[in-house]
Amino acid sequence: MKKKTWGGGAVIALVGFGVIGALNPPDKSATAANTSTPSSSSASNGASSSGATTGAGSTPTTPPASFPSSSSSLRSSAGSTAGNPGRIVAVSTMAARAQLAGLVVKGRAPKTGYSRAQFGPAWTDDVSVAGGHNGCDTRNDILGRDLAGITYKAGTRGCTVLAGTLHDPYTGHVISFTRGPRTSTAVQIDHVVALSNAWQTGAQQLDATGRENLANDPRNLLAVDGPSNEAKSDGDAATWLPPNKTFRCTYVADQIAVKAAYHLWVTPPEKAAMTAVLAHCTNPPGPTSSTTGTTRAPAPRQTTGTTPAAPAVSPVVPAQPADVYYPNCAAARAAGAAPLHRGQPGYRSGLDRDHDGIACE
Repeated sequence: MKKKTWGGGAVIALVGFGVIGALNPPDKSATAANTSTPSSSSASNGASSSGATTGAGSTPTTPPASFPSSSSSLRSSAGSTAGNPGRIVAVSTMAARAQLAGLVVKGRAPKTGYSRAQFGPAWTDDVSVAGGHNGCDTRNDILGRDLAGITYKAGTRGCTVLAGTLHDPYTGHVISFTRGPRTSTAVQIDHVVALSNAWQTGAQQLDATGRENLANDPRNLLAVDGPSNEAKSDGDAATWLPPNKTFRCTYVADQIAVKAAYHLWVTPPEKAAMTAVLAHCTNPPGPTSSTTGTTRAPAPRQTTGTTPAAPAVSPVVPAQPADVYYPNCAAARAAGAAPLHRGQPGYRSGLDRDHDGIACE
């Protein structure tokens, strides 16, 4: 078990950091999920020049203070272990559009001076964002948040992830993760906004602390399919979107939220791509509350006896957008949508383990 819960919970503010609707994260630094001392965060984000000079006019950033606690949550911690940030569940399309409208639009700055080292030690726990100083490195924090059926290494207090199952948001596939030099690359940690992209769209102006926070902020990180992460490289929404179309709304909204939080700008093509994606997103029925450090809901108790069972009554579930996607049952429960019946938005066979037509019972 973790020693402390994440500051601010597993919350991701979207311009108020809007809540619920299926959206996704862009740019990232691809990193093998298993490496104990992760190398550069991504295949392309990791491309670096030798210079490690801080950008002129650097501005100190203290993300926790800059993310309004009163805003709607983009992520929910339901289903995550205590101390881990919650995963993205959904985002308000309206909030994402409003936040995108507030971002500065201009061309990319030169990549001169960029290196992974500009964003501090990979996966350091010495940061002031959610999960910082909790005794576990960021990489394992994200694996612990995003994987299901996790096996932890003994003696690490629930930190080092040895194995688990990922319901990959980028492809929609179920991927088995096993820690090891030959297997860990199957699941990698993606920076939603790639560090290289961030450097060229404003991160040069952040101070060292601000850049370290950006690189380790759980709102900017996702455990994903390794090959997809490598294909994305350091691309933005104009050059790469998840193959899983039902996750694109969440992906784009997440990118927008991160850029707004760290005062990064978007390029004209990037904004056009984001606008196009959001145009096809459906607004959710309303915000979903998130709780810090909650665990999976216990299975209902079974009773014995001869008392006739009450007639089955279909649960009342809030209306969900047609393209809603739940990476796991914990996310569905956090959104108040569980159980999910076949034909209902969000239902998929991967969540229906006994294949009885009812998922996340």
